[in-house]
Amino acid sequence: MLKLSNGELVVHLLDPAAAADRPRLGLRYCWGGYIWQVHDRKAGPLLTGPEWPVPDPIPFNGQGLPESFRHAEFGTGRPLILEDARGFIIGVGDVARNMAGVLDVTTPCPWSVTTSRDAIEFCTEQSGNGYACQLTRRVALRQRTVISSTRLTNTGDRLLPLHWFAHPFFALDDRLLTCGLPATWDMQPNEGYEFDDQRRLAFKRRFLHRDDGHFEQLIVDPATPLRAVLSHPKLTQLVFSTDFVPDTCPVWGNSNTWSIEPYLVRDLPPGADHAWTLTYEFGPATDVTY
Repeated sequence: MLKLSNGELVVHLLDPAAAADRPRLGLRYCWGGYIWQVHDRKAGPLLTGPEWPVPDPIPFNGQGLPESFRHAEFGTGRPLILEDARGFIIGVGDVARNMAGVLDVTTPCPWSVTTSRDAIEFCTEQSGNGYACQLTRRVALRQRTVISSTRLTNTGDRLLPLHWFAHPFFALDDRLLTCGLPATWDMQPNEGYEFDDQRRLAFKRRFLHRDDGHFEQLIVDPATPLRAVLSHPKLTQLVFSTDFVPDTCPVWGNSNTWSIEPYLVRDLPPGADHAWTLTYEFGPATDVTY
């Protein structure tokens, strides 16, 4: 794995070129800039995942702070970039259906990795089916803040579909969590979550196991970016924010983790690019441990 560290935190990232990390990678999450775990030097690991604390979850589930470029449109399943089940997935590589009819990586995309004192940058270029793009992912560590920045450029001749989402996996405290949201955001009444007396999203019940959970779409204010203030079993709080207004933003949780998933949906004309940033502010550690 690759690593960023300072006196407060250690950030472990999967190395897209390392054979040891290959079993943790798959079709779902972008290989470059995949944050696998953030450790507090006093409190230990701060992030979980759907199978937590299993050390080697299946790639589809993953853990930490992964990000994804979809190869099919959310809701409809319409293929993106792929034609006749062949093409490439942004940030993953060339793919095709195997003999069993399952989509598989045929050629991982090559990454150029540049490491500095407080950041690691991952760059790749991909092409196929008349599409082409350049992707740059940069993860930086500043004191107790982790910053994930992305830029995607359409270098081809066709309109490039950008369907991206973040899928951070946050830790629960006794299988529960609260999350403060922008005052202008909302959600419909549902079986999994409700607003508490401080108008924080809270669990209605403890989910019993990893197959027990709830998925819910939030109502996003089209003028307000995401700022989520989360409870944490080892920290005073964790603040997750975006520098953009998500097109949609579902939340999901099970007995092991909880996620809030900002989506971006764009069509990039030839020569155009789009850049965005996620920020994770890890509050001070408390004396509470798992």
